[in-house]
Amino acid sequence: MKKMDTTLYFITDSTGYEKEEFLRRVEAALRGGVTLVQLREKERTTREYLEFAREVHMLTKKYDVPLIIDDRLDVAMAAEVEGVHLGQSDLPIDIARKILGKDWIIGATAKTVEQATEAYEQGADYLGVGAIYPTTTKVKTILTSTDMLRKICEAVPIPVNAIGGLNKDRLGVLTGIPIAGVCAVSAIMKAPDPEIAAKELMEAFQKIK
Repeated sequence: MKKMDTTLYFITDSTGYEKEEFLRRVEAALRGGVTLVQLREKERTTREYLEFAREVHMLTKKYDVPLIIDDRLDVAMAAEVEGVHLGQSDLPIDIARKILGKDWIIGATAKTVEQATEAYEQGADYLGVGAIYPTTTKVKTILTSTDMLRKICEAVPIPVNAIGGLNKDRLGVLTGIPIAGVCAVSAIMKAPDPEIAAKELMEAFQKIK
């Protein structure tokens, strides 16, 4: 498997930004120390998604950070990135693993211990669990309790990341739960300075570990 560190997992959202500004913000986040980047483009055509993936990948490679494509195995393969993240309604993990082989990073979304266990057994490398708080992104979210997050962490041996409405002031609720890291969208993407926001989020996470 390729190198992976989920400590500060940055999920992009290009909504409302011209491409140049979007890419500027992604690079600022990379300078700020994000350890994994997921490109999430729910509304774009396949060709647009691929174009964005290739341009973002040029940035992530510069900082030696893996790029994960949300949902789309075809786009991930075409852009030759490091991995793909699959939700409960996407291609099953075991099938994706057969197609991609062992060297690709495959992440999965899980909201229950059963989903987490199944994803692990099918070959997922890490899990995203949430939403811990309501989010402002356009993704449909179902809140996940911190108790369930803890149970999932204890049920599987792979890294588990908390996601959903998290920012530097909200991480306290995760204290003592053995998560590998946190996922952030708006807290970095919409920040006045994504570089500073990433640094502050990393510092906040280190304090609760």
